[in-house]
Amino acid sequence: MAEAEILFEVKDGLGVITLNRPKALNSLSHRMILEMERVLPRWEKDDAIKAVILRGAGDRAFCAGGDVTGLYREMRDNPSGTTRRDFFRDEYIVNRRIYRFAKPWISMIDGIDMGGGVGLSVHGTHSIATEKFLFAMPETTIGLFPDVGGGYFLSRLPGALGTFLALTSHRLKAADAVWAGIVQAHVPSAKLGELQAALAAADLSGPDGNRKVDKIVGRFAEDPGVPALPALMQDIDRCFSAESLSEIVAKLKKRHGEWADRQLAALMKLSPTSMAITLEQLRRCANRSFEDTMTIEYRMSQRCMQEGHDFFEGVRALLIDKDQKPKWNPSNIEGVTQAMVDEHFKPVSNDLFFD
Repeated sequence: MAEAEILFEVKDGLGVITLNRPKALNSLSHRMILEMERVLPRWEKDDAIKAVILRGAGDRAFCAGGDVTGLYREMRDNPSGTTRRDFFRDEYIVNRRIYRFAKPWISMIDGIDMGGGVGLSVHGTHSIATEKFLFAMPETTIGLFPDVGGGYFLSRLPGALGTFLALTSHRLKAADAVWAGIVQAHVPSAKLGELQAALAAADLSGPDGNRKVDKIVGRFAEDPGVPALPALMQDIDRCFSAESLSEIVAKLKKRHGEWADRQLAALMKLSPTSMAITLEQLRRCANRSFEDTMTIEYRMSQRCMQEGHDFFEGVRALLIDKDQKPKWNPSNIEGVTQAMVDEHFKPVSNDLFFD
């Protein structure tokens, strides 16, 4: 029998979830999402489980994101199926369950944490990064947008940092993620076992359970080093706080220099439509509730799943054929109209709402 893609174990009062697709960098399949939705409500009500630990199998990744290649193939082979509807709906339901989970949710991130993996980690009470941690929201590279609650947490980062990360897919290591508040602590990989044992031995009951976890994590946390972001924030705020994509590009051209040229080159490779809807997403979600954000993102996802959208071309070019030459439509920023952007935010027939 093939080994399960996701493992659930209750051990010493901890509910331990292991994302178990190491060869696929623990990318999140629809089956894994459904299994989490089946187990988590039961664990939340079980008094014998005091906290949840989430980990990734192998030594390379926590979770590299949603299994978009699998999604692409299913939609290609069965275009009239419900995959495009159900995958995102079920994933966002799990994201919301983590955000509202009534017990400590501790993600031990020992490697790559991108896209859908961030949706499993950033909304919990505690995210812990090891020396192998690598963060990014790379959705604009495949004609998508930073979903799984990206509109919520990215818009609440310091200054224009969230916009910068969302548009450029810039990668962060542990020191910068701690500084930005994307993770709460840096714990070396070699100490994760000891940390889990300490959590298992502790009384985490009561309304101050999260503070108890804070203290335990603090005993194992180490200095992640000097972050690079503080020195860049003046340029990030100056360029990425602009109101439109064309203004961001203009500011980067005016700024010039190695950093600005590198960001400009990165933007020119990305889907203009994806960048435009991402900028609008962050603007609309900045002061909305988590639930409202997920409804907005679900509407966006369904528009992106329509035939002919840049998502299909992006996945083809970067992950299927790997020619690295996506043909975006429109091919430039000037070709994206406000009407095209607004279309991504209209209600859909199967809208996602939360009680």
